[in-house]
Amino acid sequence: MKTSLSSWMHRITTIDMLVIALVTLVASLAGSALKSLPVLSMFGALIIALLIGMVAQFPIRRWYERGRSARVDGVRDGAGLISNKLLRLGIILLGFKLNLQILFTKGIVCLPIAAVVVTFAIVVTYAIARAFRVDPMLAILVAGGTGICGAAAVMGLSSAITVDEDREEEKQEDIMMAVAAVAIMGTVFALAEIVAGPLTGLSATQLGVVAGASLHEIAHAVAAGAAFGSVEIATIMKLSRVLMLVVASIVIALWWDRTQETPDSAGRRRIVFPWFMLGFIGASIVGSFVPGVSTIAPTLVDIAYVVLGMAMAALGITVNFRAIANRGRAAFLASFLASILLLGLAVAIAALVF
Repeated sequence: MKTSLSSWMHRITTIDMLVIALVTLVASLAGSALKSLPVLSMFGALIIALLIGMVAQFPIRRWYERGRSARVDGVRDGAGLISNKLLRLGIILLGFKLNLQILFTKGIVCLPIAAVVVTFAIVVTYAIARAFRVDPMLAILVAGGTGICGAAAVMGLSSAITVDEDREEEKQEDIMMAVAAVAIMGTVFALAEIVAGPLTGLSATQLGVVAGASLHEIAHAVAAGAAFGSVEIATIMKLSRVLMLVVASIVIALWWDRTQETPDSAGRRRIVFPWFMLGFIGASIVGSFVPGVSTIAPTLVDIAYVVLGMAMAALGITVNFRAIANRGRAAFLASFLASILLLGLAVAIAALVF
């Protein structure tokens, strides 16, 4: 126990960890501030923090390359800790954004639709990606981000996937590529829906449902819903999909273990249950039903986005641009084609049900 505690203290009290923590915090706060700008609001705070982290890696790299080779490992370790551990905390706190009272009353029709949409999107996106020979880990991360809630889903699902130590760098690259794919496709389709939506003849409510059921990031659904004058139904529909992250994480963790994880020498498998998702649900329950918590829930959600922004910025600091260029094209194409099919399903559901 003392050895474990000593090891942790050694990892989190280095100069490298301090530098990465400060850089990621600044990037996260900048993302939260910049998201209010007209164009950047379409991306959201998390994607902006990621982009800032990607830019920040260049001066950081020049800094640590002038030092000892151990400094490289220190920076990577610090970024890895932040992107991994703060991710779980951020996802838990994000649960306060889910008001279950609203979802189970006003959004009761949206919940079964969300289940259908998320299942369809994950299965179809994964199938298309694998047809394009995208590796299973990247394929399922892109599928989850496309089907559930963009970057937050990619980050959340990544914790349900276990890999050997020698594949950790590959996993980080896949997370980065999946985040980039769903962020770009979500933005493209949000702009397309805002422009073409009024030309379809659908009502404002129907367009809001389409936005919430088809767009990837919460920011995308809110922006499109606001443009249609139906931001409430768009948000409820989108948050219904966010709720599916809990079930998806558990199912994908079990699926990954049974189909992708390599047994150890004794024939045993490592089942990593995404326990932090129980914290996500717990936060949702507390925020929805405990008197007085609703007044501080917005603040807790703001903290969640700061923490998640730090995790995204840390991911950006370690991104391998060459890997994205070499391995990311098929994943982007899979997300694009799946997004078209998802939009078609969302339009059909909105027209038939609302």
